[in-house]
Amino acid sequence: MGAVADIVLINPRFEISFWGLEHALPLIGKRAALPTAALPLLAALTPSRHRLTIVDENVEPIDFARCVKADIVGVTGMVVQRFRMREILTELKRRGAFTIVGGPWASVSETYFGDLADVVFVGEAEESWPRFLADWEEGRIAPRYEQADKTDMSRVPAPRFDLLKMRHYAFGSVQFSRGCPFQCEFCDIIVVFGRRPRIKTSQQIIAELEALRQWHVSIVFIVDDNLIGNKRAIKAVLHDVIEWQQANGFPLTFVTEASIDLADDDELMQLMTDANIAVVFVGIESPNEEALRETKKLQNLRRGGSMVEKVHRIQEAGMEVWAGMILGFDNDDERIFAAHHRFLSEARISTAMVGMLSAIPKTPLHTRLAAAGRLDRADEPVGGTNVLPLQMSREALSDGYVELMASLYDAEAYFARLDDLYITAGLRAERGWLHFAERHPWKRRARQLRRLVEAVGLALRLLSQLPEKHLRQIYRRRFVRALHRRRDPTVMRVYAIKCAMHYHAHRLVQALQQRGSRLLNTF
Repeated sequence: MGAVADIVLINPRFEISFWGLEHALPLIGKRAALPTAALPLLAALTPSRHRLTIVDENVEPIDFARCVKADIVGVTGMVVQRFRMREILTELKRRGAFTIVGGPWASVSETYFGDLADVVFVGEAEESWPRFLADWEEGRIAPRYEQADKTDMSRVPAPRFDLLKMRHYAFGSVQFSRGCPFQCEFCDIIVVFGRRPRIKTSQQIIAELEALRQWHVSIVFIVDDNLIGNKRAIKAVLHDVIEWQQANGFPLTFVTEASIDLADDDELMQLMTDANIAVVFVGIESPNEEALRETKKLQNLRRGGSMVEKVHRIQEAGMEVWAGMILGFDNDDERIFAAHHRFLSEARISTAMVGMLSAIPKTPLHTRLAAAGRLDRADEPVGGTNVLPLQMSREALSDGYVELMASLYDAEAYFARLDDLYITAGLRAERGWLHFAERHPWKRRARQLRRLVEAVGLALRLLSQLPEKHLRQIYRRRFVRALHRRRDPTVMRVYAIKCAMHYHAHRLVQALQQRGSRLLNTF
């Protein structure tokens, strides 16, 4: 048996972002939206003789004095966390700590932190992390670790949720698979995880779901970048998830991500709704078909109807659609802003993450634009993106982006889209639970009461804590109107959550309009 290492792993705080929900979380008594997936997994891969502490700065402050006492201090993070990662590594280096860095940003920009990190990890780490620990024990550490092959997902252990302060997170998270078969030019997912989807076994997934249930989590994000990358495999897994949900009274409601070709597979949509997947995030990217061709988002251009029609089919199957939208493709001119607004209205999509096109290192987009001399190389580029657009100025792109966000998250426009879906179209979400409830009337009544209490409780917190009087009036009116037109406790909970999400977006738009020192891209 080798030496015992004292290890601290850090997830830096995020800058305020669309998915962070930072402005809404205090209203529901939480500190962060969902836990990072990487660090609990690294903990599970760490031999039990080592001592390991996970610090999520989104939940608690970093104790640098504690970190200095550790043998190894690791920092992970995505592109939006890179500035804070650098600040943390700088402080750790100043104090003489032995530091390692990994995660999505280090994987695509491995020299970014220079000598601030003693060791850099590139790509997946299920094999390289244990190898590093073995090297540490033997005193022969390499400066860089990258495993030769993609991880065999059937051998990945369950994350160590016990090392997280789970009570502070609004939602749980679970990963079914990695990789995506498509080739979108701007996407770093296929760079890091590859184009061959790899999936866990049903036994692994059920074990993680059971662990989340034990932590009393009720809403879980399936964080796969494309859940349906391998349709045949995911269908088999969904059958087992449905069986587990039925056996346990449907304790979990899921949110996930999938490509729009989901709309072409009725069986798959049925399985997803039967598993109680209530929301699916879809990378729409643009209503401009030439932009989609340019970026090789060809799955959005397949036959089977327009994208609006496909979104409606997913909604009619029982899932709300959230959208990822991108501005600033080469084929975009200043008409694109109105086109985005029109598309989202017609598609009945209330929640849309809109951002300006950014070129991430190692992606085909970055390579192409670098060759054309169309990249802003500054770490904090002017206008919020490193891409120099073709058919409009940088000022027109950033101004149009801010104006689009303001118009989309104008309260009346936002709730009009929400009402179109839940009131006019009558979306019936959580269909897996609803089918179960038909056979268990007492459980149905108990859950309906719980949902109503949750909805009213959240609504009352919003109405009592928000400083903006006009928003309180709008939320009250919309909530009461929805209650009058659809006496469904599940829908009432959706409306209460949507009010909180709108408040966060409202505050985010205010920050965008003020600009400050940095134009925040909502990605």
